[in-house]
Parts: sequence; C-alpha cells; structure tokens
Amino acid sequence: MAKSKQHNRQAKDGRVLQQVAALPYRLSSEGRLQILVLSSRETRRAVIPKGWPIKNHKDWKSAQIEAWQEAGIVGDVSRKKLGQYRYWKRLESHFALVKVSVFPLAVRRQLDDFPERGDRLHVWMSPEDAALMIDETDLGTLITAFAASAEWRKSASAHFPEAAAVPSLAPALATA
Repeated sequence: MAKSKQHNRQAKDGRVLQQVAALPYRLSSEGRLQILVLSSRETRRAVIPKGWPIKNHKDWKSAQIEAWQEAGIVGDVSRKKLGQYRYWKRLESHFALVKVSVFPLAVRRQLDDFPERGDRLHVWMSPEDAALMIDETDLGTLITAFAASAEWRKSASAHFPEAAAVPSLAPALATA
C-alpha cells in the first residue's frame, strides 16, 4: 500500500501518526549556535527536516536520512531523542495529528546536490530566531531548551574541534 494512503487510513481511524525529525545545528565562526530552518515544500512554512520513519531503520537513522534528502546535510545524529512535538498535518481530505520525535544532528557539511535541492529554502539562524520562525510552539520550545542545555556544548568539542579556540565558547566547553 502506498505510504500516503496508509497514513490517510490510519489518520481516519483516529490514530496519532508518527514522524521523525532532525534538528540540524552548527557553530558559526564566532562560536555561536546556529539552527538550520527550511521551508516546507507545499505551504512554505518554516520547518526542520522531518518525515515518516523508514522501514528497517531506527528513528534516529530515519531522521538523519531525512536531513540529507531535504537539506543535503551530512553529520552526526544523536541516538537519543531531544524531545517530541505535535502538529496538524494537512492530508488529502482532512487534517491528522502527528507526533514528531526530534533528534539533534551536528552538521559537518552541507552538500550542493541532494534529492530535494531546489524544492526548499535553507537558512541558518540563531536558536532564538528559529524558535520564532517556526509555527509549532512545542518545537520552538524544544529549540530554545536545546540552546540553553549543556548537550550541544558537550558535543561541540567532539564535533567542532575549532570550538575550543573560540574565546566566547571556551569557558562553556570547560564547564560542560
């Protein structure tokens, strides 16, 4: 059965649908945390890479694949989810409630060629701006909490070795 028909049928049954998402992040040259926000293909809303779980893949791996397909992102994804948010997805004949599990993804590089190239806009921004741009309040709260947490600071030294040389970030890395 095609994925869209299966999701339509599940949603009509009243089930909450499940998706996975990656929260792509990097450090700017000044050592500040940045979040990648993209536009959705149909409504052009500000979103993060997300999609349906891929059969025979762990949720974190599905999120990593979605980030590559939608934004050309290559990096290290956390196997531990950051949290979840819910949103209403527009399907063919109705709306369905979807619960999305979010996995942080430390971006190593962004490719020029990827499956959905040209379909979306991509913008790196501060976590505060990203939280404001995104319609889903719970996702905005997750982004803000991630920015305030020690989690990204801990991974910064492993994923971004140049971060230790940034004076504004060095004290934060020492206490993480």
